[in-house]
Amino acid sequence: MNTDAPYCDVLLAELKAEARRVALERRATVDPAGKGEALAAVILRDCPPPAGALVSAFWPMGPEIDVRPLLAALHARGQPLCLPVTPKRGQPLRFRRWAPGDPLSRGPLGTRQPVGGDEAEPDWLFVPLLAFDRSGGRLGYGGGYFDRTLAALPRAIAVGVAYAVQEMHEPPGVPAGPTDVRLARVATENGVVICGGAS
Repeated sequence: MNTDAPYCDVLLAELKAEARRVALERRATVDPAGKGEALAAVILRDCPPPAGALVSAFWPMGPEIDVRPLLAALHARGQPLCLPVTPKRGQPLRFRRWAPGDPLSRGPLGTRQPVGGDEAEPDWLFVPLLAFDRSGGRLGYGGGYFDRTLAALPRAIAVGVAYAVQEMHEPPGVPAGPTDVRLARVATENGVVICGGAS
C-alpha cells in the first residue's frame, strides 16, 4: 500500500485551491471591454477551425472572456456549432448542436446550455480555464468536466481561451495531476500561445 498517495492528493488539491484563488484575483483585474472581439480576431487569423469542422465553445459565465463574438463570427462563415451540456458530476460533457439565436436554459453550476438540438461530437473545442502555463497546463474550476471530456475525445482539437493575464509565469506553473489534460494551444486577446509538453 502506498501511504504517500493520499498525502499527494491532498497536497495537489491544496496547491490547486491556492492557484484558483490567485487566478480569480487576476481575472478580476481585467477590463473586458473589447477583449471578446479581440479574441475572435486572433482565433480567426491564427488558429481558425477548418471548414466543416463541428466546433464547440461555451456560454461565458460571469467574468470569463466573452466567446460570443467568436461564435457569431464562426456561424457567419458557415461553421457548424455546438455547446456543452453539463451532466451529473463525474461524467464527461455532452454536446448539442446550436446556432446563435437558439434558446438556452440554465444548467448546473451556473452554466447555460441548449434547450434542444441534436446531440453531436465536436471536432474542435474552445475550452475555458482559470489559468494556464506554457507547458500546456490548464487550471479549471475543479469539477474535472473538461479533463474527462478531452480524454474521451482524443481526436478532437482543443484550444484553451482566456485573458492574457491568466497565464501563470511563475514556476512550477499550473499544479497538475495525472488526469489533468494538457493543451497544445491557448488563445488570448493578445495572440495564440503554442504550448510545449502537451499530450
